[in-house]
Amino acid sequence: MCIVLAIAITILCSAPIILAGLVKLLIPLPAVWRSVSAFSNRMMYCWCAGLAALLHLNPHLKWNVEGIEGLNKKHWYLLICNHQSWADIVVLCVLFRNHIPMNKYFLKQQLAWVPFLGLACWALDMPFMRRYSRSYLIRHPQRRGKDIETTRRSCEKFRAHPSTVVNFVEGSRFTEAKHQETHSPYKHLLPPKAAGIAIALNVLGSQFDKILNVTLCYPENTRRPFLDMLSGKLTCIEVRISLVPVTQIMRGDYINDKSFKHDFQQWLNELWRDKDGQIGAIKAGYGSAE
Repeated sequence: MCIVLAIAITILCSAPIILAGLVKLLIPLPAVWRSVSAFSNRMMYCWCAGLAALLHLNPHLKWNVEGIEGLNKKHWYLLICNHQSWADIVVLCVLFRNHIPMNKYFLKQQLAWVPFLGLACWALDMPFMRRYSRSYLIRHPQRRGKDIETTRRSCEKFRAHPSTVVNFVEGSRFTEAKHQETHSPYKHLLPPKAAGIAIALNVLGSQFDKILNVTLCYPENTRRPFLDMLSGKLTCIEVRISLVPVTQIMRGDYINDKSFKHDFQQWLNELWRDKDGQIGAIKAGYGSAE
């Protein structure tokens, strides 16, 4: 039943956004675009509120959230988060809907083809990122830097009004197979990819009020949190939030300045080590959790 309701809420909220996006496409006037963006954000808020109500129907679900105080819907945020499951997007939307500007996700290109959801995200100006493997770039060197340029163009769109730019820094959901394949130095995380947030900070660093560092964990539903969420079996969501000041040393030329690139990667790796320890401590507190 929960699955049917979730699909219905998604379709009901995404259909008006898609229609608004078509208006935006057919009438390329700044005033129209601003109105469409405002309308689309309101519909996304309705989607978040609908999912929040759906999660509330689960009597077994408990939220343990630390650090959400002091946020402001009139500020710009760069939100970085670990990526455990499809459930992460739902959790971030539901949790922050009344605290910060509506989330704008950097999404994989494949999501553009998901019925309803892909078109709605396009209408909301969410950037679709096509990540290329090292072997692919060796065979097609002309593609090098294309994802970086997409990041730069997308960030420019967020100057007009307060925004929350969300980046799952690992670039992919955590699985044991990916953990081994990437030779991750972390126990609970994949290695972070620095380029996307470095470019975002370079383009919008003067407008970002804070970096919102979010850690998500589902300590009692580690195997399939998204399916457990849809079936009403999710029992606990652990969230840790910290605000990181945006300093001048975070803004530099990540592509051409090797010294800045090294320092930025070191900073992000240290942040990820702390996040890994946080997740380990949360799971240890649940003892026999699966």
